[in-house]
Amino acid sequence: MVTYPIPDPGLSSLREAGSVHIPAEPPTAEELREACTSGQFDVVVAQLSDRFDADLLDVAKLAGISNYAVGFDNIDIPAATRNGILVGNTPGVLTDATADVAMLLMLATARRAVEADQFTRSGRFTGWKPDLLLGQDVSGATLGLVGFGRIARATAHRAAAFDMNIIFCNHPPAGRTLDENEVAALPYPARQVDWPELVENSDFLSIHVPLSPSTTHLIDTDTLAAMKPTAILVNTARGPIVDEAALVDALRNGQLAGAGLDVYEHEPRLTPGLADVPNVVLLPHLGSATTKVRARMAQLCAENAIAIARGEVPPHCVNPEAVKDG
Repeated sequence: MVTYPIPDPGLSSLREAGSVHIPAEPPTAEELREACTSGQFDVVVAQLSDRFDADLLDVAKLAGISNYAVGFDNIDIPAATRNGILVGNTPGVLTDATADVAMLLMLATARRAVEADQFTRSGRFTGWKPDLLLGQDVSGATLGLVGFGRIARATAHRAAAFDMNIIFCNHPPAGRTLDENEVAALPYPARQVDWPELVENSDFLSIHVPLSPSTTHLIDTDTLAAMKPTAILVNTARGPIVDEAALVDALRNGQLAGAGLDVYEHEPRLTPGLADVPNVVLLPHLGSATTKVRARMAQLCAENAIAIARGEVPPHCVNPEAVKDG
């Protein structure tokens, strides 16, 4: 079962390999549960909006779930593993595209691009003025990276071209620090700092950690209060990492200069007030949204699904330990 059509070549590969069912409309939670427990499907090709909690997975009659995403926080992995349900994802292919969007959000927010576009379209532009829509410098500013995985490093590579001062904390609030040789081997200057220093010293604070219990509301009232009032927050990771109600308050009160968001705490719903704040740029989860990347994701997703249906461990398996002995 494919809960929402994925691009070719993924969908074509699935149809060549076996029987594919695509509902006329994306399934509701109840419909997804019925499909997963019916015994009709070996594999579900799922979207991030499809939730697989322990209550569902404990009664599901599935060999696996192939998630059309690199993230898998929509799936209770321990419950899937306990029930012998393999989970596949699509890692590695969206690194550059998401890093591009992180830079886009930095630039658009700092230079007030969305405000300026609306200003011009509305006919209010009457000519150049010394104080018209003044923004903030990106070049030479300090970029603080929350996490330092593949997407964060790709973002840093781009930021280095803007002569940004790059600092990072590998996996806040606590996590493995990189050794000095690893930092020295980076193709751009970067400095590793602890979490409080990252928050306090960043002109742009860009989030690149996975969602987990330790990172949920990592950016909360206290964190926002510790940031520079001239700072800009960027989130291309997962929405619940940011306490959006606290962010709205900080933006309204001038406690923070701006924010650029591609993901949301209650996605797709926005926290009340977020859309009314002028100093925020809001994108509809476009991090991987290029034709080439989405097609490659679809192919990886199909490869995972086909392998699971054949009784094999998928090539991009989140929980290989779900394979039962014997």
